[in-house]
Amino acid sequence: MLAIVLVGRRGWRRIALPGRDLVQCLLLGMLGVAASNYFYYVAIQKTSVAIAIIVQYTAPVWVLLYVVARRQQKLSLQKVAAVAVAITGIALTIGIAGPKSFSALHLDSYGLFAALLASFSFAFYNVGAHDVLARHDRWLILLWTLTSASLCWLSLNPPWRVVAARYAPQEWGFFFVFSMLSVLGPFSFYFHGLQYLEPTRAIIASCLEPVFSILLAAALLGELLKPIQSLGIALVLTAIVIVQRPAKGSAVREESACVEPME
Repeated sequence: MLAIVLVGRRGWRRIALPGRDLVQCLLLGMLGVAASNYFYYVAIQKTSVAIAIIVQYTAPVWVLLYVVARRQQKLSLQKVAAVAVAITGIALTIGIAGPKSFSALHLDSYGLFAALLASFSFAFYNVGAHDVLARHDRWLILLWTLTSASLCWLSLNPPWRVVAARYAPQEWGFFFVFSMLSVLGPFSFYFHGLQYLEPTRAIIASCLEPVFSILLAAALLGELLKPIQSLGIALVLTAIVIVQRPAKGSAVREESACVEPME
C-alpha cells in the first residue's frame, strides 16, 4: 500500500535510493524489523510475554553502549539513570517484579536467547535507521525497510503456503486492517521520531509500548491495574522526562546538529 501511494505521487524514479543506502535499508528490514519480531514471538512461545518484553526492552542499554563506544555521544549520568529507570518501570508494569512473580515465570534458555536476539535487533534498527534517516525522506526509508522485511518473510513463508491456509475473507480483512494500524502506522510515526531524536532518546520513549498495553487492557478489557503497575508506569514516564531534558551546555550543540527532515 505504501509503494502504491508513493509511486502514484512521486513516480518510480523518485523512490529510488543510492546503492549504499538501499543495502542499509535491506539490512534494517531483515536484521532489524523482521528479526526483532520473529525472535520476540519465539521468546513469547518459549517463555512468557513478561520475560519476552523485559529482555527485549533491554535494547536501550545496547543502544547507549553502542553510541558511547562509537563516540557519537558521551556517557552521562542522565542517560544511564533514564535507561535504568525505564527498565525498572517496565519490570514493575508487566509484573515481573514482586514477591510472587518469579515463581510464576517460565524460564527457557532458548526462549531467553531469542528474547536477547530480539533486543539486539530492536537496537540495531534504531541506530541504523537514525543514520540513514539523516540523509533521506522517512517514507523512502520506511518503504524499502518494509519491502526487505516482506521479502524475508516471503522466503520463509512462501505465497503458496499462505494460499494453502485458506483464510476466510473476514480474516484477510483483519490482516489488512491490522497491517495498516499495527505496522505501517506505528513504524511511520517511529521513523518520523527518529529524524528528530537521537537513538537513545527515541528507544527510551518506545518503552511506553508496554505501558499503553496495560492501560488499554484496563480500559477496554476491564483488567485491573495494580498499584505496583501504576508505580511502573510512573517510572517509565519519569525516564522519558529525564532523557528528554537537555544536558547542561548541550542545547546549542544539539540544535546545530539537528537534521531537518526532508518532506
